[in-house]
Amino acid sequence: MATTFDYIKLHFIIFLWGFTAILGLFVQIPAIEMVVYRTLVAFLAMGIIMAVQNQSFLLPAGYLQKLMLTGFIVAAHWITFFLSARVANASVSLVGIATGSLWASVLDPLFSKRKIRGYEVLLGLLVLVGLYVIFSFDFNYPLGLALGILSGFLSALFFALNQQLGQRVTPFQVTFYEMGGACIGALIYLGLHVTLVDTHYQINFNASWVDWICILALSLACTVYAFSVSVDLMKRLSVFFMQLSLNLEPVYGIILAVLIFGKTEKMNLQFYIGTLVILLAVAGYPLLKRKFSSDKLSS
Repeated sequence: MATTFDYIKLHFIIFLWGFTAILGLFVQIPAIEMVVYRTLVAFLAMGIIMAVQNQSFLLPAGYLQKLMLTGFIVAAHWITFFLSARVANASVSLVGIATGSLWASVLDPLFSKRKIRGYEVLLGLLVLVGLYVIFSFDFNYPLGLALGILSGFLSALFFALNQQLGQRVTPFQVTFYEMGGACIGALIYLGLHVTLVDTHYQINFNASWVDWICILALSLACTVYAFSVSVDLMKRLSVFFMQLSLNLEPVYGIILAVLIFGKTEKMNLQFYIGTLVILLAVAGYPLLKRKFSSDKLSS
């Protein structure tokens, strides 16, 4: 059973993930190269932590391949998210990734072998309404929107996979091997992009000292710590609830942007209305879950 501290930890790591958007604004190297560095540093840091704490690197049979492949999905999620923001804008990207709760309402039952709950689908739709109110949705960026929606699907997919994988391996092992897989995956995506998508693409790994500060923060705080905690929380919280709560990430991101950049980040009535809608959806989930569970027991 989840505890109050579990919910506090969940929202703290969502707060950290909301900070990634701000950090990404300061990184000048391209999105794919940034993901390569981020995953490589996270992989090495997690390995050092495991070695110092005498954590086992041994996995059950067949789990190495599963974790590495899931790492490919994580890399694709991060790449599509950052590309969406750069192809279109942050608003389109965040509206697209917000579909993660909708995808989770379908994927979670498939992986956990339970029926789709109608109230989960409705809450996912309610979150989209809230985000639509907050952000200036622009249909002039179909590619950016498509990348954002794909990123949302990939997010729900690797959360569902990690909930299954995390039952037999430790959060440290999941993070270590998935970050290794994500780094390899990002390098493969980079190679495919250069050879198949844009043959004139100039690979740029020449990160400045500002880039490195941001990459280290992304790797250590927003990846090693937050990713490990999220895997542990999946043992007690459902994939759908975590995805639904993750829709607060852009809200936290905007609040942080206001604190850091001041008046350049304008807060209007739409923000507060949209935020209220999202909060109602997140707060309503445990209430609806309890209600429908009690109805089943009483019947």
